[in-house]
Amino acid sequence: MKNSKISDYLNKYKHAFPLIVFMAIYLLWFGYIEKNVDNYRIIHVALDDHIPFCEIFIIPYLLWFFYVAAVVVYFLFKDKDDYFKSCAFLFTGMTIFLLISTLWPNGQDLRPYEMPRDNVFTRMVAALYRTDTPTNLWPSIHVYNSIGCHIAIIKSRHFENRKGIRIASSVLCTSIIMSTMFIKQHSVFDVTTAFIMASVMYIIVYRSDMLLNLKQSYQSRKKRKAGPEAL
Repeated sequence: MKNSKISDYLNKYKHAFPLIVFMAIYLLWFGYIEKNVDNYRIIHVALDDHIPFCEIFIIPYLLWFFYVAAVVVYFLFKDKDDYFKSCAFLFTGMTIFLLISTLWPNGQDLRPYEMPRDNVFTRMVAALYRTDTPTNLWPSIHVYNSIGCHIAIIKSRHFENRKGIRIASSVLCTSIIMSTMFIKQHSVFDVTTAFIMASVMYIIVYRSDMLLNLKQSYQSRKKRKAGPEAL
């Protein structure tokens, strides 16, 4: 009986396996390119020099990890269609990011040489700097995934009448985007290109029938392979 329940549970949530596989590949790939960055091109635009360092933005920057995980896990258990759409959006952008970082290594020189103040927030930023190199930043996945998660919430029927969550998501998404520049983790160029990529993916995932057609085509092939008994 226990094995049957486990089997039923795994079958019910088997759509989680692509997420697990992708994240394993992503982390291994990202870890490899982080350790093997040699000659990289500096990304810097004039507007970067006019954005002040503001350490309190480390809070929304770190909240990004919870935000993305919470959205994906919620849809994993709540709505399979919203889950696949959000994963298609996020995975595509993250794969493009890995390809760019591999083929066109990049980095930035925006970080302050020393902290202008000494407080809990600057110490948190310093700890982040020690663990996260200023390389492989374009386009900003912090920005891209934040936009993707907010779009997933806004487009989901589960949040149509939950104005508080939609507003909170908007505020958090905006503050995360701002944080990437205010704690000097990303150039304005990284942020802008993330917006452009997110706009393109929004059209593909949420405004066109491309994913729906692919899903229907896959289901049709699956039924044909299963034979008449599956009909």
